Amino acid sequence: MLFLRSSLFFLGQVVTAPIFTLIAFLALPLNPVTRNVLISGWARSMIWWLRVTCGIRHEITGLENLPKSPSIILSKHQSAWETLAFQVIFPTQVYVLKRELLWIPIFGWGLAMSSPIAINRSAGRAALKQLLEQGAARLAKGLWVVIYPEGTRMAPGEKGKYQIGGAWLATHTKTQVVPVAHNAGRYWAKNSFIKKPGIIHIHIGKPIQTGGLKVEELNSQVEHWIESEMAALDTSKPSA
Repeated sequence: MLFLRSSLFFLGQVVTAPIFTLIAFLALPLNPVTRNVLISGWARSMIWWLRVTCGIRHEITGLENLPKSPSIILSKHQSAWETLAFQVIFPTQVYVLKRELLWIPIFGWGLAMSSPIAINRSAGRAALKQLLEQGAARLAKGLWVVIYPEGTRMAPGEKGKYQIGGAWLATHTKTQVVPVAHNAGRYWAKNSFIKKPGIIHIHIGKPIQTGGLKVEELNSQVEHWIESEMAALDTSKPSA
């Protein structure tokens, strides 16, 4: 049954992705915020379809912590789920991602239309410069920026090295940071076709003001908050 449900979800993705890619191309003349609102319609429809086909829902704690002004979201990364759900939960946003994702046929083309910050991770300081320039431009246009500090999806209970990119952008642009923790990997695991029914819990922390903080200090604060929340989420009983 799990395989059948997961197959139905996948079929919905395959059928609808070309439609929204076409919408993305047609929306090119529009301003980035309006264009991203239209493009995020695919993510919204997929979160609904995920609930219908696979029985995956989510509950949010800390929604009241969201600032009114564009901010930088630094989040745990466990699943493909959050790349969809964040477009439903948070204000209009762009993602910092590896440039190779834009080379994926259809999906990557649509993704490219959403004004992402696509970097070459092996470029070192040049990648940080690109992140700062493009990140500042996106924030100035009213877009939030989403960054996964660990750089890749981590299985439940695992922790990667927190890279400084997000903290670098935040301190250099004097933009507040919103830390986020969740346990999506329990229900939609990394590289897994099978989705398990249940309730994903997402915790949104209070904004961290970056004025006067060094990059390392901010990165450490974000890591401590996220991993503390993850410890509680990882030891809690799965929700059905």
